[in-house]
Amino acid sequence: MDKILPGLAMLAVVAVVFVLLAVGWRNRLKRQSDVEQLPPAPSAPGEPTAAAEGQYVATTTAGDWLDRIAVHGLGIRTNSTLEVYPHGVLYGRSGAPALYIPAASLTEVRQDSGMAGKFVEKDGLLVLGWTHGTHELDTGFRTRRAADKDVLYQALQELISSAPAAGATSGK
Repeated sequence: MDKILPGLAMLAVVAVVFVLLAVGWRNRLKRQSDVEQLPPAPSAPGEPTAAAEGQYVATTTAGDWLDRIAVHGLGIRTNSTLEVYPHGVLYGRSGAPALYIPAASLTEVRQDSGMAGKFVEKDGLLVLGWTHGTHELDTGFRTRRAADKDVLYQALQELISSAPAAGATSGK
């Protein structure tokens, strides 16, 4: 009896924590319900200019590395490939829908050391800034091999500098 009561109390505390996590995630989904549907991935994207395997970390609100975007599966960390095309970027995510970002939506690429619960060495993450509707977002990717990061970084910089800006026609 001395061990059963503390065990049940601990089990109750763990259950309460999981319920609170589920309620928090549900509230985040409600709060982010204004994030529009993502553009579909092209069925035949062509030949990528650069590609690498790694880990899709998360998509967050730009400038707020803790505000993970939960809708449309953007908050799910998963193994992924990142492919750069002349028309955009494609994350082929394992266990989650592919994420396609058109080149005109891209705003920046930078190297960072962490976001949304993933921290690595200095400049170990590639963070891609982009706009989606009225939202400015950051998406993190960690390459499996360190040498791939520099190749992707260069390809993404070239893509961003050659792509027409999303706000060019609206006077931004």
